[in-house]
Amino acid sequence: NIFSGLAGQIAFREFLKTEYSEENILFWLACEEYKKIKSTPKMISTANKIYTEFVQVEAPKQINIDCGTRENITKNISQPNINSFDNAQKMIYGLLARDCYPRFLKSEIYQSLLRR
Repeated sequence: NIFSGLAGQIAFREFLKTEYSEENILFWLACEEYKKIKSTPKMISTANKIYTEFVQVEAPKQINIDCGTRENITKNISQPNINSFDNAQKMIYGLLARDCYPRFLKSEIYQSLLRR
């Protein structure tokens, strides 16, 4: 898991800020918290918050997912469930693991983490 350990997670997030792609880890973390929700009203409000912040077109922290996944979330956002963001979360995790994380491992931020 590329997010194991709080210090590593914080360092990775700092690295993503330098790449202007912090929205990816923020979305992934929001989805993890969303999956823990047991109350339906809270699930609905949190799903809408995640949608407006990360998923909808022109969202302040819009994530890079394919239009089919975005359309599917949009179509079902009025009746969210525990799996509403699973496909998008998997895509973002793949993007982070495949593209961002290897660059992070070569970064000065990571090197300074190792020296601690």
